[in-house]
Amino acid sequence: MAENKLPKLTTPGRIAALLGQPLHRVLYVLSTRPHIQPAARAGAIRLYGRDSVAMVRQEFDAIDARRASKAHRNG
Repeated sequence: MAENKLPKLTTPGRIAALLGQPLHRVLYVLSTRPHIQPAARAGAIRLYGRDSVAMVRQEFDAIDARRASKAHRNG
């Protein structure tokens, strides 16, 4: 198995590291987007699948695009 391959399930902290984002930003997206649900739990830890990582990335892209558009209109 390749060393850099994303595991089947991952934690919010690992999602943050993979996407180069602060943990608080990942946690915000996960808590405010009901369509992104954990695939499993290990005790209190929520574990997310590859599809969820892709959805979080898409949400960041959308957030950043809205911010850039707003800054452009106000700038």
